[in-house]
Amino acid sequence: MQVLIVGYGSIGKRHHEILSSFKEVRRCDVITKQKLLMIKTFQTLQECHLEKYDYIVIASQTSLHYEQLLYIEQTTKDKIILVEKPLFNVYKKLRIVNNKVFVAYNRRFYPILKKIRKLCNNDTCYYVHVITGQYLPQWRPLRDYKESYSAKKEEGGGVLLDLSHELDYLQWIFPSMQIITSIDTKISDLQINSDDLCVVLAKAENTIINMSVDYISKKFKQDITIHLQESSLYADLESMRLLQVFKDKSQKEYDFSQYSKNYSFKRMHRSLLFKTKKSCCSYEEGVKVMQYIKTIQENHDE
Repeated sequence: MQVLIVGYGSIGKRHHEILSSFKEVRRCDVITKQKLLMIKTFQTLQECHLEKYDYIVIASQTSLHYEQLLYIEQTTKDKIILVEKPLFNVYKKLRIVNNKVFVAYNRRFYPILKKIRKLCNNDTCYYVHVITGQYLPQWRPLRDYKESYSAKKEEGGGVLLDLSHELDYLQWIFPSMQIITSIDTKISDLQINSDDLCVVLAKAENTIINMSVDYISKKFKQDITIHLQESSLYADLESMRLLQVFKDKSQKEYDFSQYSKNYSFKRMHRSLLFKTKKSCCSYEEGVKVMQYIKTIQENHDE
């Protein structure tokens, strides 16, 4: 099997490291302007022979995803293509007919979220509260936050696009989710032109969903609280621990901290390449996330 990775930033490097470790992968080439030792590189998609690759991963900056996916779709057939999240920097229509496209929402492969999904599917769910926050200057400590793509709206930055994982796993757990209202804004003193706070109120059948994501929390936070009919769930995605509290005050604890950061990426790639692709975010689901984002942005513009 031959793999091509488009882009070699931090996430592109992670994909390359993981895929190169698979014994089934004979070569893993990269599209980048960087000069890399021991890795075959091309500067543009047009320079390489796309037909020889079985699996293509688009891991470039978000604002380039659309044109790169369009080019691959128009010039190749029967490829498996994984696009880093989010699918595009703004909602766009692109019909995919020649290839199989998926979006890299790897949190679907977190064992803790799989457990939460199972518990929610087996009970009546009343209320969901998701809070994700991290202070942007602390996010990538080796780089000036003002120079990161997160700080630049024109490059697909901003908390809504950056932290769209939450929208995806919420739609995965609650497929009927619809946005009711939202606030998406720049509120802090951070020197950025992108949004740093997004609060969403949504509904899925009889379930009320409250989601907030931000660049301003001085303490890294990835918490989920869910109130079911028979119990309440309290999850910390940083520690990978889940507490279930029942009506009679009894408790059950789940610890998923033994899973490494790369575990979900490995499972995602293996599911696409060698298994059923069942849990992977499909192209249609990735488009649905972009529709959520469009709705949230339009609410702000109003």
